[in-house]
Amino acid sequence: MSIQEEVGAYDAKTHLPAYLRKVEAGGRFVITQRGKPVAELVPVGSSAEQQGATAAQQMLALMREAVAVKVDIRALLEEGRD
Repeated sequence: MSIQEEVGAYDAKTHLPAYLRKVEAGGRFVITQRGKPVAELVPVGSSAEQQGATAAQQMLALMREAVAVKVDIRALLEEGRD
């Protein structure tokens, strides 16, 4: 994963060709307006890949933290029968 650099909207508009070349080379930029993030300038397809990678990392973290619970399913089924 590459580091995202923050860029003001005016600077992004003024130097768009230069930023596009950097993105083509793998760069990632967060475009801000008055210091607040409003958009990302990333290579095509990288958002879906990034979301998938993030989801996988979160799932692995959850699995590491999860506590195994032993449940007797047959006992639960019998408990509900009268």
